[in-house]
Order: sequence, then C-alpha cells, then structure tokens
Amino acid sequence: MGITERRLRQRDEVRSSILATAWRIVTEEGWQSLSIRKIADAIEYSVPVIYDHFASKEDILLEFARDGFRLLTKKMEQAKNKHTAPAEQIRAMADAYWNFAFRNKEYYQVMFDLGIPCIEQEKCLPEKVGFRELMSAPISTILGKKSNEDLACLKSHTFWSILHGLISIKMMRTSDMCEELNKMVLDDAINGFIKNLNP
Repeated sequence: MGITERRLRQRDEVRSSILATAWRIVTEEGWQSLSIRKIADAIEYSVPVIYDHFASKEDILLEFARDGFRLLTKKMEQAKNKHTAPAEQIRAMADAYWNFAFRNKEYYQVMFDLGIPCIEQEKCLPEKVGFRELMSAPISTILGKKSNEDLACLKSHTFWSILHGLISIKMMRTSDMCEELNKMVLDDAINGFIKNLNP
C-alpha cells in the first residue's frame, strides 16, 4: 500500500471514529449533549482534527439524518414489497414507519429536527426524494385517473403528516394515551385516509 492510500485509509478511519463516538454520545446522553469538544475529548484528538472532517456539528447531524432516511426507506420498501394491493402497501408502510420511529428514536429525532437544533435538510438530503417517491407510488395507483402531480403530492403529504403527527405527539411525551391506543389511532387514521383515496 502506497503512502497516499495509507493516508486516505487513516482519514477514513478517523472519520468513522468521529461518527461512531458521536453516535455513542447521542445514544447514551441525548442530542443535547453532543458537541465537537466532547467528541474530540472522547477520541483523544484535538478539536481542529474534528473540524478537518466536519465543518460543524450540523454536518455530523446531517450525516446521521442521511443514514436514517436510507434505513427508513429500506424498511418501508421491504414492507411495501410484501403486498401487491396498493391499500395494503400503504398500511404496511405506515406500520414500518411507526416501528422505525420508536425503535430508532435518535435517528428519527435528527431526521425531523425533533428537539434538536434545526439543520437545513432540504438542500442536503437527496435521500428524502426516494422516501417521498416510495410513499406516493401506491397513493397514485389508488387515485387512478383522477391523479395528477399536485393531488398525488397533497395526498402523500397528508399520509406523512398523519404518521409524523401521531409519532411526534407520542415521542415528545405530550400524549397520555397508552401505546396500544396510540397504534389504534394510527390504524384508524390510515384506514380513513385510504378510504378517502378511493374514487
């Protein structure tokens, strides 16, 4: 291995170490505890070394948001592919989304800025495009001939709003409903949404 290759490998190893350490801090102490200084202290590097890899803490958060959207899209796609009927695909994706949110709270929080500093995701997260397209495909199929780009976009956003709204209420601990009742509310809302799609 040449000097250039060795340096690139070492750089990649430091970057991976920064991300792994940041993730450990987040899972053990929460997003509010994450700082460049804390990461540097944990991996025993100077702060400038961290800044050599990431321009800011927000860049690290964005990296985690990308990972989260890739993982969520994969889970939803797997759930969707188990069914051929569009209505069942929508229900399966809703369940996959719900399960992802509560099994991966740290990812979900950074993906949707729940309780952490806002990051400008729209410009930097192409992973959101695949996520949106996956959600809109069975919705457009059910809408059929009355479907157009604006209506499909509206209905896809409505679908996401139902999911995200119920999850956010539960995740931010403003709901006094038990988990089972929360899931029943989700199922009822999704069934109503699907019924409303049918011509």
